[in-house]
Amino acid sequence: MATTIDPKAPRYARQRILPGFGDEGQQKLAAAHAVLIGAGGLGSAVLPILAAAGVGTITLIDDDLVDETNLHRQILHGAADVGRAKVDSAADTIRAQSPGTKIIPRRGSFTRATAPQLLSGADILIDGTDNNETRFTANDAAVAAGIPLVWGSALRWGGQVGIAWAGTDYRDLFPGGPDTEADTCEIAGILPTVCTVTGGLMATEALKLLTGIGRPLLGRVLLFDALSGTTQELRYARDPGRDAAAAPGAAGPEAAASDRSISARELAGILEDAAGTRPVLLDVREPHEVALGVLPGAVTIPLGQLDERLAELDPGAPTVVYCHLGVRSARALDQLHAAGFARARHLAGGIDAWSRTVDPTLARY
Repeated sequence: MATTIDPKAPRYARQRILPGFGDEGQQKLAAAHAVLIGAGGLGSAVLPILAAAGVGTITLIDDDLVDETNLHRQILHGAADVGRAKVDSAADTIRAQSPGTKIIPRRGSFTRATAPQLLSGADILIDGTDNNETRFTANDAAVAAGIPLVWGSALRWGGQVGIAWAGTDYRDLFPGGPDTEADTCEIAGILPTVCTVTGGLMATEALKLLTGIGRPLLGRVLLFDALSGTTQELRYARDPGRDAAAAPGAAGPEAAASDRSISARELAGILEDAAGTRPVLLDVREPHEVALGVLPGAVTIPLGQLDERLAELDPGAPTVVYCHLGVRSARALDQLHAAGFARARHLAGGIDAWSRTVDPTLARY
């Protein structure tokens, strides 16, 4: 089915009158091709918004079937869809909502092998899978295709949204690569509204990128906490070591990543070695998080105070900085390296990875 989106249709009138949007923005959406991975909780928010806003072509990728446990948050699907392929159920919903949208369902996985064909002609890639391995694959595929990746993550009470494009990507946030032991909604649970809020933010970033309006989340991650009703913004930047590692004769990106990060198990081995040099453990979480549990002997300095309190630390000492999940510690690591802490690394996966793989008695949140 070819797209029959009419950018001048009355259904888009309230959008076109937005300052800076106008007819030009609506025409850009009608001509756009978005690829969305995942027809689950995040996709259930992203997909209807893109279609309703007037995105002309949307390719939807998912290999899963609708399960009854999905229905509290994956509102693209209804009770009658249990057992159906999610891409088929979602496509039917979108066709009823926006008949002019060209929806292309693709049942299967997004892999390195399938990515080039799936991204052919695409203007943007959106990852709503909340799967670590898929996100790294999506990141690398978007970089290769020269298109932006909008990614989102939702678990328990919180969500994260970011963009990989224009000189920074997901590997700058998580240089240690995918955490294959990360929790899922099936294990940890998920509040349904976390999906709708996070997915709505993802759709907003996609619309901004496709129309050229506003300030996209480049070099920034937006964190949403449903329990406190608050958001936070974390900034990050490109690791120069990645580009140096990619130069001819270098050991490759993996070598640069390992110089910046350390796994929980690796750190545990170092701390257990009585004959070895114990690194300084630097906790950059907020006080209310530290109260839930901390690594023994850690120095606690909230990320926002790190610059003004660097004098409390020894730049020549081996240092491992950590936070909750590894996002803030990656930012702190950039600050430490810029200040001359050449032996500093950060804990991949944060204290959450430590409690999952080393010390299960440490409280998770």
